[in-house]
Amino acid sequence: MSRASIHRPMALKVRRRTRLRRKEVSDWLDRLNADFGMAVPSDAPIDEAEAGPYRLLLRENEAFALLVGDGIAPTVRGLLAFPASRHAVTVDMGAIRFIYNGADIMAPGIVEADAEIGVGDFVWIRDERNKQPLAVGRAIMDGPTMARETKGKAIETLHHVGDEMWHIGEEEA
Repeated sequence: MSRASIHRPMALKVRRRTRLRRKEVSDWLDRLNADFGMAVPSDAPIDEAEAGPYRLLLRENEAFALLVGDGIAPTVRGLLAFPASRHAVTVDMGAIRFIYNGADIMAPGIVEADAEIGVGDFVWIRDERNKQPLAVGRAIMDGPTMARETKGKAIETLHHVGDEMWHIGEEEA
């Protein structure tokens, strides 16, 4: 067994894939645009699928959104493909290694947060230097509070770079 395969999470298997109707696609994409400022084109078929415990939206075999209850959040790959302009939380460079390991986001590591973020909202986390998406989570504090607090958990991480959801759609070796 190679060293890389020991530390890399297994990709989840996509199952129960269903093609969505145009109206359903429009509703989900409108919500992503309203909540995150993401412009996901509707020029390709969109499917809803299950992968492990997750419900996902797929576009050309790429999981671009996560469905949680009646809410929607982008995946990290979705954010890379269709950049968001809202609900961003910026963390200092010291927090990145913890995020890569799946840790929740603590308030002391946050340098900036969208003022529109409310408790319970889905947010995306980016690093302060490159502004690249690192994770997606649910806010435990509102945006202004998480930006000024010096202690406590601010965001519950749902998905991050390198986790099992990140590897969905990758070919198995």
